[in-house]
Amino acid sequence: MEARTQWVNTSDQQRLYVKTWGNPEKPALVLVHGYPDNQEVWELVIQQLQQDFYIVTYDVRGAGQSSIPKRIRDYRLEQLSRDLESVVNAILPDRAFHLAAHDWGSIQSWESATEAKFRGRLLSYSTISGPCLDHAALLLREQFKENKVNLLKLLSKSWYIGVFQLPFVAPSAWHFFNPERWGKIVDELERKKQLPLNHNIQQDGKYGISLYRANFIPRLSQPRQRYAVCPVQAIVLKHDNFVSPDYIDALPQWVEDLSVIEVEANHWAILSQPEKIASYIKAFVNKHHTA
Repeated sequence: MEARTQWVNTSDQQRLYVKTWGNPEKPALVLVHGYPDNQEVWELVIQQLQQDFYIVTYDVRGAGQSSIPKRIRDYRLEQLSRDLESVVNAILPDRAFHLAAHDWGSIQSWESATEAKFRGRLLSYSTISGPCLDHAALLLREQFKENKVNLLKLLSKSWYIGVFQLPFVAPSAWHFFNPERWGKIVDELERKKQLPLNHNIQQDGKYGISLYRANFIPRLSQPRQRYAVCPVQAIVLKHDNFVSPDYIDALPQWVEDLSVIEVEANHWAILSQPEKIASYIKAFVNKHHTA
């Protein structure tokens, strides 16, 4: 499995490290990683998909080999959506594409999947363990009025978000992790041994916290109505330790063409069950691909 690599400049002069896999003549599929990962987290899934698709992955700003912005506001969702636009304009000029994303990659990709400028170009979106922050904020407000017990249930899995708002404690905590130590945590969560290690975990963890600090308070305090511009597949991980499956319940009002798949898996299913996740992505892309 060999990838072609290149750098893409963003609209604000950051540099994103991009890899492409497979035959450029095949349907295009962009994969966006989450936190605290980089694009390498997709490689087991890519093994299952590269014969059928032209796959594009990239390290989001602050992760992997991509550049690290100095200001927290440079991690805003609007800029992250422009980053995706920069990547596809450079790698897939004048081409439509499909999108799949995990964890924070899914959160940030909702921004693009609900942007009018992507209508017609973005053919499908598979979201894994990452709700739209605007949808989540509106759901939390509704639950506060109607069902405070369920509100606490939703919030209970997101305790770490509050910790991530601490300016010094949260970034410093990642100095206590090395690839092996973090790998043992992921292995234990996924109940599968010797999953691929993130050899850049300290930097990915430290700098990626800015994603949370730049976006959660603005979106929770001023949520927007965001409607999907393409068919959406929600791959729900039923045993996710970090994201409640209940956020999916609100999606029908925001997504006209919605499919929901439930998987008996924990948060890093793209590592522990790559064949299954790849099969769902492939089936959804094939269903919605137009030449």
